[in-house]
Amino acid sequence: MLILILETIDLNGIQSLYALSNKLNLKDVLPNKVTIWKLRNNNPLRKSYVNNNIKQDEFEALIKITVEMSRFLYPYIREILQSKEDLKKDSVIWNDFNKRFIDLIKERFNLDSIRVKKLLNQTENDEIIIKSLITLSLCISNQGYQKLKNFLYDF
Repeated sequence: MLILILETIDLNGIQSLYALSNKLNLKDVLPNKVTIWKLRNNNPLRKSYVNNNIKQDEFEALIKITVEMSRFLYPYIREILQSKEDLKKDSVIWNDFNKRFIDLIKERFNLDSIRVKKLLNQTENDEIIIKSLITLSLCISNQGYQKLKNFLYDF
């Protein structure tokens, strides 16, 4: 879900993830865009769900990419969260982000799933988005990798 949130913000999504994997010297674990795409498809909510066991090094590589992308996109993450706080003033930012998020869910996720239907429900959707954006905001620190890793293991 965190990667989907990042892809909602960054229109280049998979290209950015791949560029970051190269920048972080993760080519041995994530050699190409297809590998990243396949790892994303381990999410049971996706239409193209494939049940592959993610290896430890792949999981850690995805965490590193998520943390690095969060750092890069933090100004946008902050702006989106602020726009949610004051919908009267900045509703356009929140509404645009939310619409793109919903569009990505409809495009990529299995719409028959009850969990996906919850994501499409505006009330529950807002809560999930806000929690995800806050999680991404908290992992931009120097200890961000370890914080996100611990959070995901506890999740």
